[in-house]
Amino acid sequence: MFAIRQYEFGPASHLLFEEVPDPEPAAGQVRITVAAAGVHLVDTTIRKGGFGPVDFPMTPGREVAGVVTALGDDVSPDWLGRRVVAHLGQVNGGYAELAVAAVTALHPLPDTVSFEAAVAMIGTGRTVVGVLDAAKLTADDVVLVTSAAGGMGALFVQEARNIGARVVGLASGSKLDHVMDNGADAAIDYTRPDWADGIKDMTVVLDGVGGEVGEAALGTLGVGGRQIIYGWASGAMTTISTAALFANSLTATVALGPGLMRRGLRVLEDESMAGLASGRFVPLINPAFALKDAAKAHEALESRATVGKVVLKP
Repeated sequence: MFAIRQYEFGPASHLLFEEVPDPEPAAGQVRITVAAAGVHLVDTTIRKGGFGPVDFPMTPGREVAGVVTALGDDVSPDWLGRRVVAHLGQVNGGYAELAVAAVTALHPLPDTVSFEAAVAMIGTGRTVVGVLDAAKLTADDVVLVTSAAGGMGALFVQEARNIGARVVGLASGSKLDHVMDNGADAAIDYTRPDWADGIKDMTVVLDGVGGEVGEAALGTLGVGGRQIIYGWASGAMTTISTAALFANSLTATVALGPGLMRRGLRVLEDESMAGLASGRFVPLINPAFALKDAAKAHEALESRATVGKVVLKP
């Protein structure tokens, strides 16, 4: 098979397209012929060495969807030939034509769900569900979504719209059209230095960007507003002072880490996939990159040139 291989930490150019032996499923595992693999910002952090030691050489990627084509011992034959999606956890291996996954990680897919949509929801979607649990949006809310044209932000815009809340999305350039097409009441270019001028009385900020954008977003909250923090795509966390919270009786909540794990990842995945099947969630998906172009996918994601979820197709 062909797969992406990485031999040391470094830039995207370290992602090499190579022919490697087919993986064999161990007991309790299946082999999936990969139809779509998800690319996540976390993948770029792992590539650069930001998440601790890695056994090299490695094949990156933790989100795969495709068809089960081989079974390990102790796996029910009912899985053979089934359309599935799986999050591989910390083992990676998704940027490949074939991948192995624990049978306990599998989610069967109905024929009505595309592989691209499934892989867009298995990891990103479960985080979205966890953040929404923390946000507790209501129809009375006025929601500011940072990175509203990203994989998570697009789903937050949809959820706010679905429950009847008003929603303002932050994006840049041509991405603003995607935000409006997704149902936002307004879209604002956050690259303008004065983007937050005149924006006030937001009740919720969903902050995945951090840095100066996150801090400016905090200033748009009205009395009793709440900022839900789920990332720092800018490279810096949002700085929040106690004085800023006191000034308007604000609350700030971190929706990752132990808080996200409280319900359990499998429960969050189940809800995410059920939302996809029901139409509650319709992921925004960037035009797919070929597997051999994984380095280009990383570069595009890091430069914020993509819209929605980034996907590789073997």
